[in-house]
Amino acid sequence: MGELVLIRQGETDWTLSRRHTSYTDVPLTAHGEAQARALAPLFAGSRIIHAVTSPLQRAVHTAELAGLTDVSLDPDLHEWDYGAYEGISTADIHRVRPGWNLWTDGSPPGPDGRLGESPEQVAIRADRVLARMAPLVQDPQAGDGVLVAHGHFLRVLTARWLGLPPSAGSMFALGTGALSRLGTEHGRPVINAWNARAQASLTS
Repeated sequence: MGELVLIRQGETDWTLSRRHTSYTDVPLTAHGEAQARALAPLFAGSRIIHAVTSPLQRAVHTAELAGLTDVSLDPDLHEWDYGAYEGISTADIHRVRPGWNLWTDGSPPGPDGRLGESPEQVAIRADRVLARMAPLVQDPQAGDGVLVAHGHFLRVLTARWLGLPPSAGSMFALGTGALSRLGTEHGRPVINAWNARAQASLTS
């Protein structure tokens, strides 16, 4: 049986400043590009049968730099829609809304028709991705499936893989340019590896 290999996109200026980034399509920093290139050895030797990425450029570019080929786009891998909180840090949100928690409260509607998303709405998208990918990797003759996406979304997806509510994603810290592996043990879903990062060199 194969595994689901999860890749969080590399660093951006907005991840450095801890600003919520969903539909704003900011590019990778130079370090983010180096993080993406450094990912390739982490799945060397894997037999990848299907690779899918979020349509946002920071995820697509990460996939390209990591050496993935024949990658398809899946809108369901889009980051959590932060609605009115797009581009705002948690610290700044707490100045006007103390006690707010993304994992339980979700995001309120924002401008330009951005509705924001609740944890449950993000989980619906994650469940659709898992429904498409799980049969591929659960075949005894299968290889690995790769998902290139974003921090909060991949944490929700991991919670759903384990049969947990989406709010449980709060327990799975995930850095930029990190690789994780989801699999099964005795028929039960498990995390085989989490938040692995290679040394990124800006000269590579």
